[in-house]
Amino acid sequence: MPLKPEDLASITATTLDDYNRNAEGFREGTRDHDVSQNIEAMLRHIRGRAPFTILDFGCGPGRDLQTFTRLGHCAIGLDGAESFVAMARADSGCEVWHQDFLALDLPASRFDGIFANASLFHVPRQELPRVLRQLHATLKPGGVLFSSNPRGQNDEGWSGSRYGAWHDYESWKALLESAGFEAVEHYYRPTGLPREQQPWLASVWRKGAR
Repeated sequence: MPLKPEDLASITATTLDDYNRNAEGFREGTRDHDVSQNIEAMLRHIRGRAPFTILDFGCGPGRDLQTFTRLGHCAIGLDGAESFVAMARADSGCEVWHQDFLALDLPASRFDGIFANASLFHVPRQELPRVLRQLHATLKPGGVLFSSNPRGQNDEGWSGSRYGAWHDYESWKALLESAGFEAVEHYYRPTGLPREQQPWLASVWRKGAR
């Protein structure tokens, strides 16, 4: 059954409220997470000469904005949680946009890369085609989207007070290709473990011609 506008509003409000209430604990709990493999995967597939303009989609408290800046790139953050936006601005010194994932207002052809690390899985399945098309439109021609999501069997619902959708690779690939992206690579994390102990699906996509 399709989610109604009031359902989507409730999903967004409840999920963001949880992040806002737990923002400091989230920052401390994720401060030392090593996502260098994901950052490198996106950067090595961006064509052209650095520095690159990067959108950190769902930037949280700004950890990865600081990394992109140290690497010499121009990074802009985006998050729906007001607490994260304030933290990211203070900690990174970067421009950070406060936008709901379901009500995006993005400039056309602005970014060389989009880093969506553990963020797009919060978008309900029925809204993903529209959101992915918006991300496609804000990339420069040939630009790259990186995503990392907890993988699953294409189900969705509540995990505590946060809403999420868990995709397998084939379902995710179909969604991305329908939005105009071309598959570049994918892998599972953490590395070096049996597949059943790798809950994260990471993938890189290039903006196609359409």
